[in-house]
Amino acid sequence: MKTEDKIRAQLAAQPIIIYMKGVPTNPQCGFSAKAVGILDATHIPYAYVNVLEAPFIREKLPSISHWPTYPQLFVNAELVGGCDIIEEMSNNGSLLPLLTAAAPKKAEAESEALSVSEVTQLVQQGIDDAKVMIEGEGCDLTITVVSAQFNELTIVKKQQLVLATLKEPLASGKLHAVSVKAFTPDEWQEKQQAGGLLQIQH
Repeated sequence: MKTEDKIRAQLAAQPIIIYMKGVPTNPQCGFSAKAVGILDATHIPYAYVNVLEAPFIREKLPSISHWPTYPQLFVNAELVGGCDIIEEMSNNGSLLPLLTAAAPKKAEAESEALSVSEVTQLVQQGIDDAKVMIEGEGCDLTITVVSAQFNELTIVKKQQLVLATLKEPLASGKLHAVSVKAFTPDEWQEKQQAGGLLQIQH
């Protein structure tokens, strides 16, 4: 198999894959270390290729991706970018939804989808003061959570806190395509006053 074909096969087989220097547990450059640190914080599984041990891939990939440096993150065979873009997307809250949507789904778990009350219970077990509102059905849910624990947290940290309470059903496939909206009580009150009145399920 030619190197280019091998790369394209890897991209086709792995919905989330990072080409890096070193391995996630022992990165060999600062940029790779920062990138995998951000990915690890999402708790979403990803594949990796150590280009230091794959010199042909290291040499060939830039001509395919049109990106000259490493690391390189791909989601659904599309180049996301390198360390700076990964960090920027993490900071602005766009990385986590992208990875969540691309994460492998287990179709056999569809029939075992959690009920709205079970999802609510899991979130409230992890965030004890959470007020939870859920829209949608089956595996495709929009989960709105209001908690004082979100005070001082970034958008990404808020979402990570909520997703952490649902880690097991997300990993098993009982939940997927989950959209999380997280608000502090003050932010929620402002949203209501702005006309976005929603009923909160306790």
